[in-house]
Amino acid sequence: MFRCIIRALFRPNYRPQSNRFPDPVESTSAYKRGRSISASARPRPSQVDEISRADTFDATIAHAVDLPRILIGTAYVTDGDTNRIQNTQVRLYGIDAPELHHPYGKKAKWAMVRLCKGHCIRAEITDEDEHGRTVAKCFLPDGRDLSEELVKQGLAIDWPKYSGGKYKHLEVAGIRKKLWLADARQKGRMYVWEKFDAQKKAKEQCDEK
Repeated sequence: MFRCIIRALFRPNYRPQSNRFPDPVESTSAYKRGRSISASARPRPSQVDEISRADTFDATIAHAVDLPRILIGTAYVTDGDTNRIQNTQVRLYGIDAPELHHPYGKKAKWAMVRLCKGHCIRAEITDEDEHGRTVAKCFLPDGRDLSEELVKQGLAIDWPKYSGGKYKHLEVAGIRKKLWLADARQKGRMYVWEKFDAQKKAKEQCDEK
């Protein structure tokens, strides 16, 4: 019995010891759960960019910007309000000059030739007309507007449908009676043209006889 008592007193303790070096906090399940929650709540960089753009974007003043198309070169004059620059037929913006076979048509053409001769013309394209011609605001090197110059010389009239009346105040007195065929076209009276062309053709045929 004495031996049993001695063995019981001096029996080694085999209880498992706690881990002297516990797992780092990052490896605990609680940390992982917390990290997954915080990671899902934190916006990704792309989300941050979208949020900041949404805060700064103002749809009421935003609009697309089209860079102006520009032709620069020698102008080869076709008639009073049409020329050719860089192999492109250009119709002068906002005015109406007489056709070559109409009264003052040749005079308008040569006035435009004098304006353009020896100069490099800058054409700022604005549109394309129903005949497929390029419409442009054309300027001399000193900044003068060719449309404006021809109207001031009394060889073209403003075309409000396209210019918004920009050159109306430059028209010389009585010009719409002088360029009555151009005025008729603007008013949609093409029968006046047809009558004029028929009379002219008949006169030419008569002269040939």
